[in-house]
Amino acid sequence: VRGGATIEAGTRFESDFRIREKQDSAAKSRMAKAALALVEPGMTVMINDGSTAAVLGAALEERRPITVITNNGAVIDRTKGMPGATLIALGGVFSAKFNGFFGIVTENALAQLRADIAFISAPAISGLHAFHMDDAVVRAKRAMMNAAERCCLLVNHQRFGRSALHLLANLGDFDAIITDAEPAPEDRTELDRAGIKITIARD
Repeated sequence: VRGGATIEAGTRFESDFRIREKQDSAAKSRMAKAALALVEPGMTVMINDGSTAAVLGAALEERRPITVITNNGAVIDRTKGMPGATLIALGGVFSAKFNGFFGIVTENALAQLRADIAFISAPAISGLHAFHMDDAVVRAKRAMMNAAERCCLLVNHQRFGRSALHLLANLGDFDAIITDAEPAPEDRTELDRAGIKITIARD
C-alpha cells in the first residue's frame, strides 16, 4: 500500500463486538451446536467473551438445569432470565469493545470458582499457539482455563495463520478445538504433525 502500512484484522486490531456479532452467523451457529455436544445437564460451564461464545450461551437453554459462569455481556443478558439456569455473572471493568468484564475483580472471582468445562475463543492462531491482542482479555481467559476441568477452544477457520500481540495458550492445552471449516492446508498439516485434533462443525 503506497504511503502507509496495513495491519491484518486479528493481528493487533479486533473489531467492536457489535460488528462481530453480525458476522458469520451460520459458522457461529455450527460451532455452538458442536460445542453444545460437550455439555450435559447439571454441568457448570464457563463462557468467555466473544461473539461466537455468545451464540453458545443462548443455546445452553437446551442443557438445563445448568450453571453458567461468564464475563460475556451478551451471555449474561441471554441467561439471566432463563428458567433452570443459575447465572454467575463475573464483575470487573466493563469493556464496550469486547462487551465483557475484565480486570482484577474478574480474575479474583474466577480464582474462587470451579467449572466442568470452559469455552474459550481466540482471534488468532499461529503455528501451535493461540493469541489475543489485549492483555486483560488474555488474563481473564487464562483464569477460566485454570478454573475448569476441561477447556474447549472455539475459533473461526479464517483465524488460523494469524498472530497477535499476546500469547494466550498452546493448542495442546485444550481438550477440544472446534472450528467451522478446514484451515488452510499448511495450517492443517502442522496441526496433524503435532497430533492436535480439531472438530469441524458441519451442518
